[in-house]
Amino acid sequence: MTALPRPLAAQDLPGLLAVQQACYGAAFAESADVFARRLASPAQCSLVIVQDGEVVAYLAAYRSCLGKVTPLHGDFTACAAPDTLYLHDMAVLPRCAGQGLARALLAPLWARARAEGLRHSALVSVQGSQGYWERQGYAAHAVPDAHQRQHLASYGAGAVYMVRTLAAL
Repeated sequence: MTALPRPLAAQDLPGLLAVQQACYGAAFAESADVFARRLASPAQCSLVIVQDGEVVAYLAAYRSCLGKVTPLHGDFTACAAPDTLYLHDMAVLPRCAGQGLARALLAPLWARARAEGLRHSALVSVQGSQGYWERQGYAAHAVPDAHQRQHLASYGAGAVYMVRTLAAL
């Protein structure tokens, strides 16, 4: 049985960092300070799954605007009129793969975003994950704003901004 996700809290940060390191290595590791600042953002709606007292999966997310990209190591900044659920980072401990934890994190956030009137979900695909996100209904989406393209470039070569429409309930 999959543990239910709950809101990410400050006490989860050590476990989150361990999951992040196991999944991404040093290349995409973001610091505890960055995550603490994100938790303080009123726009954030991040989730975590804990099994037997251990963080095994998390999804760092917040309400944003279509086309706005949070740079790697950047803070979540509120958008005056959010229309998009931005998925900044999702990771599942490799030994927990195949347990449905990613879906357990995604489904309630998509439902909540639709209920709040958000029309899109967006993310930056890294480390060859584009195929996974396409299977979740996301598609590559152009980033016309030069400043936002600089943010996208902070993820390195191969990073792709992707968007999924959130159908009405």
